[in-house]
Amino acid sequence: MHYLTQFRAGILLLLISCVCLSQTPKSYADEALWKAGSASAVITPQEDLWMAGYGGRTKPADGKIHDLWLKVLVIEAHDGHRGVIVSTDTLGIPQSIYNNVCAALKKKFDLDRSQIMLNASHTHCGPVLRGALHDIYPLNKEQIAKVNKYSTQLEQKLVDAVTTAIKNLEPASLWTGEGHTSFAVNRRNNMEADVPKLRKEGKLKGPIDHSVPILAVKDKNGKLKTIVFGYACHNTTLGIQQWCGDYAGFAQYDLEAMFPGVTAMFYMGCGADQNPLPRRTMELAQSYGSRLAHAVADTVRLPMVELDPILKTEIEIVDIKLGDAPTKEELETLAAGNQNNYRNRWGARLLKQLNSGKPFRTSYPFPVQVWLMGKRQLWITIGGEVVVDYALGMKKMFGDSTWIAGYCNDVMAYTPSLRVLEEDVPPRKSSRWGYEGNTSMAVYGMPANRWSDEIEDKIVESAQRQVEKVRNGK
Repeated sequence: MHYLTQFRAGILLLLISCVCLSQTPKSYADEALWKAGSASAVITPQEDLWMAGYGGRTKPADGKIHDLWLKVLVIEAHDGHRGVIVSTDTLGIPQSIYNNVCAALKKKFDLDRSQIMLNASHTHCGPVLRGALHDIYPLNKEQIAKVNKYSTQLEQKLVDAVTTAIKNLEPASLWTGEGHTSFAVNRRNNMEADVPKLRKEGKLKGPIDHSVPILAVKDKNGKLKTIVFGYACHNTTLGIQQWCGDYAGFAQYDLEAMFPGVTAMFYMGCGADQNPLPRRTMELAQSYGSRLAHAVADTVRLPMVELDPILKTEIEIVDIKLGDAPTKEELETLAAGNQNNYRNRWGARLLKQLNSGKPFRTSYPFPVQVWLMGKRQLWITIGGEVVVDYALGMKKMFGDSTWIAGYCNDVMAYTPSLRVLEEDVPPRKSSRWGYEGNTSMAVYGMPANRWSDEIEDKIVESAQRQVEKVRNGK
């Protein structure tokens, strides 16, 4: 009996060892994957809110072409480090919403700002949000209250969607690729009416970025689950009074029709000086959306580059100086003008602030963020409406495996390069120049006409520091 008992015990141990060994490859395989989860929420306003983007509007929105959305992708590396990517059909996420969402996600999930990437599609058929663009429109107290209410609801929907995406985390693989589409045109260097002729003759001028960076998420069985894609071009095809995601909205709808069950998420690249041209018709918006969607679909259907499950995240809030504030005499002249003009309303508000003794801000806390996904893929985000020079310059600086998103985390003004700043100082050599680097600051209510000349150096130096950290751990 003694030897029989020992024999049975040995057989049992052998069986247990075999079972454990058979399970080990599965365990190792799961550990070698990312985790990912996505979520979506409709954010179409239910009340008659004013629309953001064009200064000539005289009334709130009237209906919708299609729903506006916020979409979330949460990715988790093998060490548990998470990144949150948010895509929104809005003109721009203002600082107050960014701060409130970051605080809520820190409290709920212990996520820091470096892990949170809030992008706005910059559709000009989305709602005005809290603390942004109020000088542009003649908003009364009731309308401002509606804007504030909607903005608070948007914050909650953002947090709720992140919560859902985290609950949906499951083993996944991440893949990158790059498509191409060419409807973006440098609006500073080409007259809109001349674009069809110039395009036909191959004579369009100015820097552009026609790349379509793509992040594809697949489950552990290889099924496509989420597509994140970018493009550097204003969402200004349409100037209608109805809610719509413009070309980016149509592209997302098209991709979700082409790939049933997939969540498609758009992010804006450095398109502050790029327009979809020609424009102004629904047919063109749909066409540009279709072209962008097919550029994405064609890339996703071909072999892509798989990313190792490594994620490193950094962020800096850089203090960047503003240019000189307008003088009291300049403000008095503006305040005495027709208050139906937004610049005059801007001047009147600043004059009231000046006379109250409250100083103007002289600098701004500007977000610059860097992610490293896998061993090579950099993703740099920059606040504000970022001109294309940043994308072209940073790709040269950091390599082809670099994506640069504008309109991220806080859209407080245009973000010009030094070249654009210098071109926009009067007297200007071109009638196309002046807005992005000079007069656009008033649109956002900033107490200056322009940034100081340090802006490009400050942003690039911040990106360099952070890239060094994520690449080398320094």
